[in-house]
Amino acid sequence: MTKTPFYIASELIDAENAQDPNSETYQSKSYPKELLYSDRMYKKLMEFHPDASEEVQIASKAQHICRWKIARESYPMDRVGYLKWREDLKKFHAQTTAAILEKAGYESDFIARVSFLIEKKLLKKDEGTQLLEDVICLVFLEFYLDPFVQKHDREKMKNIILKTWNKMSDKGHQQALKISYSDSNLQLIKEAIGL
Repeated sequence: MTKTPFYIASELIDAENAQDPNSETYQSKSYPKELLYSDRMYKKLMEFHPDASEEVQIASKAQHICRWKIARESYPMDRVGYLKWREDLKKFHAQTTAAILEKAGYESDFIARVSFLIEKKLLKKDEGTQLLEDVICLVFLEFYLDPFVQKHDREKMKNIILKTWNKMSDKGHQQALKISYSDSNLQLIKEAIGL
């Protein structure tokens, strides 16, 4: 059986993310953190928008590729440092993925589109970027909201939720309200978005 470029790219992305020295336990099993995130992103995309383009599918899997290689601590611990870290990460994820896609045999136009998506360009204007952002937000709300709630006070959490909500489309909002939250987290979300 000949492996498709998508199959090769997926294997290579998974192999990179499997090297994450940080682990996360989910349902009593330990996973490399970014490999688990990548799986969650892809599964959520397929559940939310099963006919997503191949470019969006790859961008979903590679969204945080090798994220541990650029530590937050290597930037000033203020808002400016945080924003610079986020920008550098986007470029790093896009470049790392581009090299993999070239190896997998994709054309340059396809690779450029995946980079565009990973760098989240034209949010709210580009359909693919918006779809990817919706999936990022849905994965955050379903799997990562709770750990944030443990770390931050209520007002800061409401601010984080509202910022997340404002990045999403109407379809994303509808999907977000179908996620099974704890009663306290659902209440927090409702307060944050004014429901």
